[in-house]
Amino acid sequence: MKTKLTLALMSIFMLVSTLSFASFPVERNVVTTVNTTTTVEESTTTVTLSSPAAAALDEEMWIAAALWFFLGGFAAHRWYLGSPWYWNVLFIITLGGIGIWWLVDGIQILSDNW
Repeated sequence: MKTKLTLALMSIFMLVSTLSFASFPVERNVVTTVNTTTTVEESTTTVTLSSPAAAALDEEMWIAAALWFFLGGFAAHRWYLGSPWYWNVLFIITLGGIGIWWLVDGIQILSDNW
């Protein structure tokens, strides 16, 4: 009975949390690039829409974020991003600065400030 109740509450929480929005104003900046080339024979118009947030996390940062999450205790993300070896060894010995350095590294990777 207790496990069914726990499962039901977890399901409700997951449903509600996916429907929530930020309670603070979020600016949405859209960069629009329009390239127009006109020749006698053909006309080509290219419109590219991208947001700075979408462009911030490129493939390298996604790999670093995955390494940070799954192998963060072994400083895998630091080795991948090219941190000095002595800082990486210190990170491993102190268990990620008792978790504080690990959390700070995750924030820096996800905000693209590495």
